Amino acid sequence: MLIGEVARKSGVSARMLRHYESLGLVRPTGRTGAGYREYSSEDCRRIFHVESLRSLGLSLREVGRALDDPGFVPSGLVEDLIRRTRERIEAETELLTRLRRIGTAEPEGWEDVLQTVALLQALASQNAGERQRAALALAEEVPVPVEALAEAVLSEPDPYVAGALRWALAQSGPDGLVPLAEGLGSPQAEVRERAVRSITEFPDRAATALLRDALAHQDLAVRRYAALELGARGVAEAVPTLVGMVAEGANDVDAADVLATLASRPEPADRIAAGLVDRLTHGAAQPSVRRRLTQALADIPGATASRALAELSHDEDRAVALTAAYLLGRRDAK
Repeated sequence: MLIGEVARKSGVSARMLRHYESLGLVRPTGRTGAGYREYSSEDCRRIFHVESLRSLGLSLREVGRALDDPGFVPSGLVEDLIRRTRERIEAETELLTRLRRIGTAEPEGWEDVLQTVALLQALASQNAGERQRAALALAEEVPVPVEALAEAVLSEPDPYVAGALRWALAQSGPDGLVPLAEGLGSPQAEVRERAVRSITEFPDRAATALLRDALAHQDLAVRRYAALELGARGVAEAVPTLVGMVAEGANDVDAADVLATLASRPEPADRIAAGLVDRLTHGAAQPSVRRRLTQALADIPGATASRALAELSHDEDRAVALTAAYLLGRRDAK
């Protein structure tokens, strides 16, 4: 077959066939009397092989090696192609995500687009200082999509940058809670912690509802962060977790302060006192645990707490007894 017919049947242009010939990939078997290239059925089969390998992403140099090198092993090249394809997909996915986020920001002009791109790049920087400056820029109402901001919050290891990002996300409104709720289900403990800490920055009812759900979370750290914030919001459901934090010495000072704030109302006060007394009665054998629970009773008003302190003033542990007697005396002097 002449080059024109081969081009029609193979879908490879005559120009590309001549290029293949110049590279030594596909040489026509012969020439006609007039000097035209003439391709045999074997030549056409080789053209098909070249095109098949090119469709896999091989360069023409790699195609030549694959077809002509008897010692060529395809497995290594295939693995390399897999790696390069994954990298290309990741790059394209990142680009698609960035384009969607820019679209979500609804830019009115190219200045807005460039500003958003610069901010997204800064939020993804390896340099904490750049991320910090980007976080501060958010405080100046630079537009940025909520999803991008939430992603930055959930991946930010630096506490100073994270604080600024959490504040900025909270200003975005209730839409910012959606990716944070998803973050609570992350398989990574640090992401779950960042998610619950970010939720505490939202003052609305939707955030409180999420925190209530978090009290039953399988992650103990999530439960504790949720309890501290819910207690500060006056939600009595947090009492058992807060009492447990005092007993276990986990951020116990903050937990005791939140319990004291909750106890400003009669109903939570009785519940808190009962919870502390119960932990003292059951399983609080270690002196250090009993001391923490005794100190937590100090700012809990009501008869239940007073009776507990009176009993503890005779505790076999001298430090516990002295602490309870002092606290009881201070209550009687008021």
